[in-house]
Amino acid sequence: MDLRDVGLRIKETRETKGLTQEELAALVDLSPTHISVIERGQKVPKLDTFVAIANALDVSADSLLRDVVAQSVNGVVNNLSASIMKLPPKEQKRVIRAIEAYVQE
Repeated sequence: MDLRDVGLRIKETRETKGLTQEELAALVDLSPTHISVIERGQKVPKLDTFVAIANALDVSADSLLRDVVAQSVNGVVNNLSASIMKLPPKEQKRVIRAIEAYVQE
């Protein structure tokens, strides 16, 4: 398992949500240093810590573990589907056409 990739996904998600390491640390009752170590892939978080981070970031655990867990693709597809459903109908059709064109190649 490549901890750097998982840590990088946590960091990217945190930044996308507009949170600092300090803010995420406060949400999950950890030190900012501990968050930093996890994001750099230097330490494996305990399961309860990992779940707390995923919940605080409002993402599925498998989206953070994609490429690590074989079945994580389902979670990513579900997240993409939810994101597409939030788009206006015209944009939904455009995205679906692009995906269909890519899959047909």
